[in-house]
Amino acid sequence: MSAAAALDDTMLALADPTRRAILSRLAAGEARVTDLAAPFAMSLNAVSKHIRILERATLVRRRRSGREHVLSLNPAPLDEAAAWIAQQRAFWNTRLDALERALAEHKD
Repeated sequence: MSAAAALDDTMLALADPTRRAILSRLAAGEARVTDLAAPFAMSLNAVSKHIRILERATLVRRRRSGREHVLSLNPAPLDEAAAWIAQQRAFWNTRLDALERALAEHKD
């Protein structure tokens, strides 16, 4: 998968508040799928769909322990998204600073 496609998957996964809540819970440690689903007013099937999107973005890892599915957070895609955001911020801050200087010079 290309870096751009991976970033797209990460951003898509982060766009939903339910998926962000699942990631927040997993930041505290691994959890069973049924435990992750408990606080949400939706079916286990609906929560599973959210989890699949998180897995596609590789934000979540799944392992089986007997009949249980246990999930854990993979922070690497978040780091990659943060790096992209930092690059964008630096680019636009430079451009906006240059614009501000040009406008100040023009005003004088």
